[in-house]
This record gives sequence, structure tokens and C-alpha cells, in this order.
Amino acid sequence: MRGNEREAWAREGRSVRWATAIGVACGTIAVAVGLCGSVERARGFSALTGESPSVTARAALPAAQTTSAPLRVGIAGLAHGHVLGFFEHYLHSPLIQIVGIAEPDEDLSGRIAKQYAFDKALFYTSLDEMIEKTHPQAILIYSSTYDHRKLVEICAKHHVDVMMEKPLAVSYEDARAMEKAANDGGIQVMVNYETTWYASNRGAYELLHSGAIGEMRKFVAHDGHQGPKEIGVGPDFMKWLIDPKLDGAGALYDFGCYGADLVTWLMDGAEPVSVTAVTQQIKPDEYPKVDDEATVIVTYPKAQAILQASWNWPFGRKDIEVYGRTGYVKTVASDGLLVRREHDRQEEAQQTAKPLAAPDDDELKYLRAVVLDKMKPEGPTSLRINMVTMEILDAARKSAESGQTVVLYKQ
Repeated sequence: MRGNEREAWAREGRSVRWATAIGVACGTIAVAVGLCGSVERARGFSALTGESPSVTARAALPAAQTTSAPLRVGIAGLAHGHVLGFFEHYLHSPLIQIVGIAEPDEDLSGRIAKQYAFDKALFYTSLDEMIEKTHPQAILIYSSTYDHRKLVEICAKHHVDVMMEKPLAVSYEDARAMEKAANDGGIQVMVNYETTWYASNRGAYELLHSGAIGEMRKFVAHDGHQGPKEIGVGPDFMKWLIDPKLDGAGALYDFGCYGADLVTWLMDGAEPVSVTAVTQQIKPDEYPKVDDEATVIVTYPKAQAILQASWNWPFGRKDIEVYGRTGYVKTVASDGLLVRREHDRQEEAQQTAKPLAAPDDDELKYLRAVVLDKMKPEGPTSLRINMVTMEILDAARKSAESGQTVVLYKQ
């Protein structure tokens, strides 16, 4: 992005949350499936999702929210392991109903159909055909990251809104193609991150933007786990997760995207001046084709971000540190905050972040607001923020390959 386009994007930047869960229709029974934010937080699904086992599931939605007709949803792809956790966790929510599942691998479809006793009539090998025959109101993508571009382009052709698991794309080139398709088709494209649903991250955002810690000077993100093989990621997921073509990179893309997304949101969509990255293969026998360790330095005119993405942490973690000119805030899990302001002798005792307000407090309410009420996606899930996120990731990969800093914009 350059010139007026860059300036327009930078003017926006309000915080929001989004995400979803989905329902499966089998005869007269609607079955639901939750999107990645909730399930990644669900205890017991870490081996399926590749996320931290220490997170907990959301509470059930209020009964009053189950009175509306379910949103008609189609699923594109089953290769992303998180979809298994979604099926396990949200089999009975009536808010969102699956009307079709498009998966070209018939063996995979057959195994999923058998495992969850789904009606085989739900399954298609073609997303085009599924959309044409079932008329979904939204498509949820659970494919490899490489397939995001073609699936978004199909959805744009049919004017159907899209949400997908992070990151947006395997390259900035693909991201730009998806942006064009979305604009041409008049659709919303959303990217789901577990960290979008952390009240702690919203609390950090509000402290920064209220001026309580001054203008941001440094941002540090710690994201990752012990490694996909170490936590037991399944074979269908693993097949593409450790393929640099299908996933874009290893830990760099898998977990670097979280910090890139959050710092872009905290910086109100501002694009960085430069990106420098170092990647390693600490476990080449386990991950011979991709990095398993990455550190990215992102510079802005008056701030710096350090993104630490790893498949070598001793445990799963997703936390950030935001240092302002006069204070700092650190997040602890999904709802904890550690704050130190100007003139404080030490940081305050850990506090609990303020709960998120509706419709930003729940994936289902947010998805329905976007698709049915035409609420504009903004913040960490929005295409605007994720375009800059992809610019950072793409530059980080090039920097790691070349050993040189990638300058995006001259000051």
C-alpha cells in the first residue's frame, strides 16, 4: 500500500472482536460448530488444534439468544485440524447451521462423516457446487493457508461473506488478490485469531489509547507452544502445517501472525518502516522444511515491535507486553493484566480485565452482527488490519531468507 491508500487505512483502527461457531444439519437436527477462538480456548482439544492446553472453554450462550433462526453456513475444507475441535465442542448450538461441506479429499470427508454421523448429503467436492445448491449466508474456511486465496475468490464470485483461520494468506501477493476479490464481490473477509477474544488484549488496547501509559514505544509478543508434533497434531493437519508452500513458513507464520496482527491493531493500522527477521531450525529432524523458531523486529518511526514465534516454548503461551512513554501493561492469559504507570514504584497487583461487551463478547453474536446486521468488521479480525499483518509476515520471511533488513517505507 502506498500514498492515499496507506493514509486512508491508517485513519481507521477501532477495536472489535469477531468470530463464530457453526451448526451441522442432519435431517431435522441442527448441529453447531464453533470457530477457532472458542475451541482454541477449550481445555482438552490442544492435540487437535495445535494450541495451548491451558485455556478454558466459553460459557454457554444465554438462552434468549437461541430464539433467532440459525445462520446458514457452509464449510470450505476439512484439512485444518481446528475443525475437529469445533465439531467436538459445538454439536448442539442452534444459532448457526451447516448447510454444506466442501472438501475435495473424499477419504477425509468420509472419515469426518463417519466420526460425527453426518448425513453424507452435506458433502461436496466442489465449493462452487456447494454454494450454488445450498445458498449459505457465510463460508467458514478450514483449508490449508495456501488454499485461502482460491476459496475467497470463489466466495467473492458468489457474493458470500468469508471467515478463515489465521493467517490470511501465504504471501502478500495472495493477500492483495483476496482484497481485490473481496472488493469486487462486495463481501466481508475476516480472519480469526484466538487472541481476538482475550479481554486482556482489549484492556491493553484501552490503556494505551486512553493515554494511561503514554505513546507506545515498544511491543513484545510471545506466541507458540512446544511444537505441533510434540503436542500431537493430527496427520491431516500436519501434512500441510510443516510444508512451506502450503503454510507459508513454520513457526514464523503459524505464531508470528498473532503478534503482527495485535501490534498492527494497537498501532491503528500503521504500516512499519522496516522488518528484520531471524529464523532457526532447532529441531531439523522433526521439521526439516520449515523454521521452528523465529524472532521478528518491526520498526516504526517512534516505536519498535519484537515478535517471538516458537515451536520450542516449554508450554503454550500467547501474551504481550506494551511499553508506553510513561508506563507499561503486560497481559496474562486471556483476562489478566499487569500494569505500571508513571511514578509507580512497582507494577500493580495482577488485575482482571473488564469483560468484553456485546456483540464483541462472543463469536456467535459477532458473526451474526456482521452477516445479518451488516456490521463492518474492524480491529484484529478485519481485512484492513490483516493486510498489514501479511505485509509484515511476507517481509519477515524475505528478511530471514536474505539475512537483510527489508525496508518497506523510507522515513
